Amino acid sequence: MSNDFSPDQKRYLEGFMSGMQSARAARGLGPLGGPGGQGSAAPSGPDREHAEAQAKTVAGGGKLVDQEKWKAAEHPFDAYARFKDQASSGTYPKPEDNFRWRYHGLFYVAPAQDSYMCRLRIPNGILKAWQFEGVADLAERLCGPYSHVTTRANLQVREISAENAPLLLEGLADLGLTAKGSGADNIRNVTGSATAGIDPLELLDTRPHARAWHHHILNDRSLYGLPRKFNVAFDGAGSIATLEDTNDIGFQAIEIGEGASFEGQPVEPGIWYRLALGGITGHHDLARDTGIVVAPSDTVAVADAIVRVFVANGDRTNRNKARLKYVLDAWGFDKFLAAVEDKLGRRLIRVDGAFVKPRPVYDRLAHIGVHAQLQPGLNWVGVALPVGKLTPAQMRTIAAISKACGDGDIRLTVWQNLLISGVPDAKVDDVIANLLACGLSAETSVLRAGLIACTGATGCKFAAAHTKEDALAIAAHCEPRITLDQPVNIHLTGCHHSCAQHYIGDLGLIGAKVPVNEEGDTVPGYDLLVGGGYGVDGGMARPFREKVKAEEAPALVEAILRTWQVHRAAPDESFVSFARRHEIEALQALVAQTGEAA
Repeated sequence: MSNDFSPDQKRYLEGFMSGMQSARAARGLGPLGGPGGQGSAAPSGPDREHAEAQAKTVAGGGKLVDQEKWKAAEHPFDAYARFKDQASSGTYPKPEDNFRWRYHGLFYVAPAQDSYMCRLRIPNGILKAWQFEGVADLAERLCGPYSHVTTRANLQVREISAENAPLLLEGLADLGLTAKGSGADNIRNVTGSATAGIDPLELLDTRPHARAWHHHILNDRSLYGLPRKFNVAFDGAGSIATLEDTNDIGFQAIEIGEGASFEGQPVEPGIWYRLALGGITGHHDLARDTGIVVAPSDTVAVADAIVRVFVANGDRTNRNKARLKYVLDAWGFDKFLAAVEDKLGRRLIRVDGAFVKPRPVYDRLAHIGVHAQLQPGLNWVGVALPVGKLTPAQMRTIAAISKACGDGDIRLTVWQNLLISGVPDAKVDDVIANLLACGLSAETSVLRAGLIACTGATGCKFAAAHTKEDALAIAAHCEPRITLDQPVNIHLTGCHHSCAQHYIGDLGLIGAKVPVNEEGDTVPGYDLLVGGGYGVDGGMARPFREKVKAEEAPALVEAILRTWQVHRAAPDESFVSFARRHEIEALQALVAQTGEAA
């Protein structure tokens, strides 16, 4: 039993474990700790750290949330046979099993849709053309049929019947893909630079590091069942932003110059990762630089230690305060990093920022269109997708293009689109023509290039508005009326979960129920915010106007953009700079005077 427990806490732990064993026995499940179980003894095996954290919470007078009790009663990975029994009878899960099946990547999304949604795991967002084609076949046969590219450079499919759910999961495994751990209290899809290994701007190819972390997670059950979900990203400082600063752990490639040292020892010049922690934009925080640098080969060990400190100390009594940010807020970075070093058994290297060279600046439009690769004569082609949606026929065409004209890789981005890489100069026109033939394009307006939307009320019970449809309505309204000459990101998210990260958009819209009469009737709409950003422009957007009806949002967006174009200090002043140099009241007055009068 851990020496971290006092004698009283050890007695609580024994009682807690006895209660867990009784709960499992009542469900017809075997005892914890292997054949024969451990009775009321301390837990062992891969779930030990989680059981100890739960018991310590109870011993300290805390009350576990339902999700923690469900984990203790039956681990989701022990329940696959029961899941298949449910599916065979066409039965959808009750809340506790809805939570458990998310460990397998399945979300029961009623009442929005009386079906499952499945989210995959695609490390660094890169999969092979034949896998992409295989997902298209599964989607057509077992799902919507359609797929969405997500804001974690991932794929999700929807409208999956109970009977088809196991067929989908097992079909993904046949393709060498998985959905394991893509939902619930687990480490989500591992993101990396979309142009890793092909980008003339990048400092580091993130693919081996994202892949190593992905497989480390998949093969260690103790890394599942965290206090809450957890995001990790690797950014190689390439042309397309990875949004690593929105993650719990952000590894940012940097170059260290000559002369750096730590505790009297020289730090080798060259490419390292800088460690940033605590990003969660839905709770108003971007990841903060820790001052620590990590050798690329050491990222798995460091990330593992961080996660395990979180496992032991994250809040298991309040879902709203259970993310890593809140441990950092309560402890401070110094205490948390000391605990990580204790877990590692060694010091982490710190380097003064004066020895870190400036990072390359990303291109906010590099995810769309034709761009020269690091390899002479080759290009990546960024395909514009209408708020991330693809039909199976379009997926097959993209796969065929990648095989015939590219290197066979499909690269998903956090901007809800994809890249076809390795296209020779002589084949670029063929790629463009074939994309147009299936209703897609490598060209789009500046406005649509930065338009991001979550699933919305069409497929999510939490959403207060139909975000994807409303995003397209904004584009359709604004494009004939205003021409943008600089990138602008417009993020529409349906609820406080902020899947579309509205707080980092130049303009952010979050779904809201808008009252229309004194009887309390409401219609879908949004609260609108301005001036958010990421990376070099990192910061949270500020509230601009509340309770805007969905049908009124396009005209308001147009008015705000027009006001920026008319009143910017110089032709190259970005929207975020314009918005941030005005107090909100002054900006509201300017929009009323200029934009809405147009």
